[in-house]
Amino acid sequence: MKNARILVVDDETAIREGMRRILEKREFRVDLAANGHAALEKLQEDDFDLVITDLKMPGMNGLEVLKTIKILQPDVPVMIITGYATVETAVEAMKTGAFEYLSKPFTPEQVLQKACKALESRPPMPSREPIGRSIRDTAGLDFFIGESSQMQKVYRRILQVAPTDSTVLISGESGTGKELVARAIHQNSPRRNRPFVAVDCTSLAESLLESELFGHEKGSFTGATHARSGFFKVADGGTLFLDEISNIGLSTQAKLLRTLQQREVTPIGATSPIPIDIRLVAASNRNLKEMMTAKTFREDLYFRLNTIPINLPPLRERRGDLHLLLNHFLNKFTLALGKKLAGWHPEALELLRRHPFHGNVREIENIVERAVVLAEGEMIRVEDLELLPTTLDESMEETAQVPRNTEELKEEKKRLREQAVLPVERAFILNALRNNGWNISRAAEEVGMLRPNFQALLKKQNISARERPEF
Repeated sequence: MKNARILVVDDETAIREGMRRILEKREFRVDLAANGHAALEKLQEDDFDLVITDLKMPGMNGLEVLKTIKILQPDVPVMIITGYATVETAVEAMKTGAFEYLSKPFTPEQVLQKACKALESRPPMPSREPIGRSIRDTAGLDFFIGESSQMQKVYRRILQVAPTDSTVLISGESGTGKELVARAIHQNSPRRNRPFVAVDCTSLAESLLESELFGHEKGSFTGATHARSGFFKVADGGTLFLDEISNIGLSTQAKLLRTLQQREVTPIGATSPIPIDIRLVAASNRNLKEMMTAKTFREDLYFRLNTIPINLPPLRERRGDLHLLLNHFLNKFTLALGKKLAGWHPEALELLRRHPFHGNVREIENIVERAVVLAEGEMIRVEDLELLPTTLDESMEETAQVPRNTEELKEEKKRLREQAVLPVERAFILNALRNNGWNISRAAEEVGMLRPNFQALLKKQNISARERPEF
């Protein structure tokens, strides 16, 4: 139990710091969170051996935290602490999956006794074998390509959240496959035989979006010649996927929040609400936290949507999957077009390795399809790729958000500059490592960098000197 990692969640600073002092005396490693949402962010990034959470907290209470922990890290014991102890709350906490229930005020001895008991109860950590293939086999989905650690995390999160009804928020750049993840969640869920309804919020005008989502009655507005069920009703019993939810206006956001809270919709022009039973999955390629700060996205809706987040990494953060993706699409399009190609010319592979792929997996698919169509020899050559400047410009248009003011313009220019530097930075690091036999210390010394700074670049580029990139 020594060095066990414990997360303490409480909105009172004195309680958090007091628990830290008690637990650190036994050489436990302690992390602190001031509320439920902060705790879940930590749980999404790190593994813990025990979570101790207050019951009564603003925003997200201890039982809500407990329910989500049982999805994210189901084997982690949870201890509930509260100053409002009743038989009913104790029973509810135990039914939800709490291991221990501790009433305030408590003594250091009580905390340590119960914490040690909870830690002793935890089964050994299961081995984390790659599961990329198993999820494809289990779900019958062959469109997940990637065996990198980043994608393994995505696969695990899909399998964790799919059996539940928890709301999921998928974030990621354009072309990373957000709708594919939403479909995977649906197809691995108990709702798999019910509708999966996908709505692109960018394709509907704000004036029409409310009617499309919630429905309307005949005569409720000009042009409403007949009653219409909204997407919430169409998806009843199944999954509703709202893609690019950042494009919903504030008035529609308010109605969406009420719908999620009450589990019912009121069509435009109707007087009585209609109960619904849906699982909501939302996605965005924009930073909703930044929008929340700018008051263009509701804070309460963000926290309602962000129960279980799934972040899809851009291709530049999982370059090790590039070869797999290229070969997958090569096989796909040679089969579809009835062509026989032996593979990639080395020069073509090198050009692709250096290409930034701002459009992510979608851009790879488009490039490979075009190359297979144009290829006239036995292998795909550089001239078949047609990686012209227009290709880069178009892919940047897919991911770049049109700035609306000077501050957003500055941020977008900064982001694009950073993306442009990434391929050069990667080549710089790999060249230094190759010239020094993949010895980090010698490579850092040769290029004139401190070892910690060089290692930071390795981490940023997802390069491991132990596992030398094959591509």
